[in-house]
Amino acid sequence: MTARMKFICDTERCIDCNGCVTACKNENETPWGVNRRRVVTINDGIPGERSVSVACMHCTDAPCLAVCPVNCIYHTEDGIVLHSKDQCIGCGYCYYACPFGAPQFPETGMFNHRGKMDKCTFCSGGPEPDTSEAEFKKYGRNRIAEGKLPACAEMCGTKALIGGDANVIADIYRQRVETRGYGPELWGWKIAYGKPKRGGDIKATGNAPRENQNLKDSQNDAGRLPT
Repeated sequence: MTARMKFICDTERCIDCNGCVTACKNENETPWGVNRRRVVTINDGIPGERSVSVACMHCTDAPCLAVCPVNCIYHTEDGIVLHSKDQCIGCGYCYYACPFGAPQFPETGMFNHRGKMDKCTFCSGGPEPDTSEAEFKKYGRNRIAEGKLPACAEMCGTKALIGGDANVIADIYRQRVETRGYGPELWGWKIAYGKPKRGGDIKATGNAPRENQNLKDSQNDAGRLPT
């Protein structure tokens, strides 16, 4: 079965370092003003603050693909959403359709005067021959053809951002959630990153009583925000 390549950002691990943004910019040499990836902080400065790394999510049912009037956006066999800059007319429909704000344009002003659309390619290049100079100039480095993962995911210091086959990364994320102390809900720093005071293995595995947790602790109370 063909892989379906996806990104997942674990907001419990993201520390807003922007390492992914820098790695993407450096690897693909995107023009000034174009950021294929960015970090967004929610509830900045208050309890419950979270940061998330955002780029093209390579949707299975991509809205940008549906609205493009010249059909320049397409899916690869791996489920990666790419586009052809030779066909792009800069109309901006994809920009308005994308819920993640992934499509970028190199110039300001009215659409159709802003140049060719640019976005995250999952480090998979474009329609030009793999690893060719023409492909790099238009779309950046094709790390997938080199047998590598996207630069942003490989550079992430806390492994908050993971990319790869959807089934594999979903399983990684599921295991993280199960060991955080409250089943499928994202609470439990002490369980995920701490060790039992008396030694031994962490008991919380997602399917057993939580004997090493304090019931009144914010990490185990889904109705309260962690401090």
